[in-house]
Amino acid sequence: MFPLCVVDADTRKPKPSPALECPYLRVYPSLNYRVFVGRHEIPDCGMPCSVIDGAHFREDHRQFARYMIGITAIVCLVSSLFTVATFLVDTSRFRYPQRPIIFISGCYCIVAVAYLVGFAIGNQIACSNPFPPSASEDEIEEQDSVKPRLVVTQRTQNEGCTIVFMMLYFFSMASWLWWVVLTVTWFLSAGMKWGNEAIERNAHYFHLVAWTIPAIKTIVLLAFGQIDGDPLAGVCIAGGSNIFWLRALVIVPLCVYLGVGTCFLLAGFVALCRIRTVMKHDGTRVDKLERLMVRIGIYSVLYMVPASIVIACYFYEHSLRMRWSNYWYSAHASSSSKYVPDFAVFMIKYLMALIVGIMSGFWIWSSKTVSSWQRFCCVVLCRRSQPSAI
Repeated sequence: MFPLCVVDADTRKPKPSPALECPYLRVYPSLNYRVFVGRHEIPDCGMPCSVIDGAHFREDHRQFARYMIGITAIVCLVSSLFTVATFLVDTSRFRYPQRPIIFISGCYCIVAVAYLVGFAIGNQIACSNPFPPSASEDEIEEQDSVKPRLVVTQRTQNEGCTIVFMMLYFFSMASWLWWVVLTVTWFLSAGMKWGNEAIERNAHYFHLVAWTIPAIKTIVLLAFGQIDGDPLAGVCIAGGSNIFWLRALVIVPLCVYLGVGTCFLLAGFVALCRIRTVMKHDGTRVDKLERLMVRIGIYSVLYMVPASIVIACYFYEHSLRMRWSNYWYSAHASSSSKYVPDFAVFMIKYLMALIVGIMSGFWIWSSKTVSSWQRFCCVVLCRRSQPSAI
């Protein structure tokens, strides 16, 4: 997150600037690291990981972020696992259009695990040595006279960083697409009067879209080496150094997913309102339909509000990166809060991203879930209590 840049609006490529010297630590050339200052790129340069070396956030900020993200990730994992386990206990209960909720929860299980890895191992993958293991002492001294310190990890040389990035990015994007699929199936059910069987016959298309698009975007980022460590969360992310990739494969897709899903959700909700009006006019009871509408409305708010906040935090980061990078490079400039990242905004982004996973289990918070688990426990206990055949 800390390697910062702003891309030239015309060329979309950062401008190498021989006039700018690496302000921190030269990195071994084979690693192909770079630091962005404003619109310029400084090759073979590393961004500091520790607060002593001039990173943006204080050590107390990092400790607080680590434990808050870790605790929230644990809650997210428990909530998501319980949702998936409830589905496994009673698979017949979760048919389309509700089935995508299970896949959303499954995705957030992996997302929570990725954040828990960062919580457990600290910055072992988000930060790395500026020289490869094969570099000799003479090469290190020739490249930089300063004793090697940790810099923010970039690209794909660090296997742990790459794996955590794939877990976090792929399943985060897949969860958003499954939410779009959820809104589409709700619309097909409420607005187009499709039955469960008709929707299930097209389930393979939903899987194709929800898994293929994130896979393609993940492969593109891996191919271009656009992976960067995030020392605040201890994970690896997309678009941490090059703002073009942050815009193209993070911000824009999330905005599209949220917009498309919202349109289908509103269309389905309008259709339910029309059905309710017709049923009341015919004298039919609408209690069950009204409960369904309330649950859909609450679930939508619980998902869309945190998701919108996450996008807003990305826009904040996108708009101010140039100022942060220029401030960091001008180490002797007078300190001004408007050029320093707001720690609260980053914390909100992490928490809202995980709260979406926690709220994905809202749909199972009902008496049916209690009944399902009671039946499951009864079956298990009855099997154990039966004497074995002789």
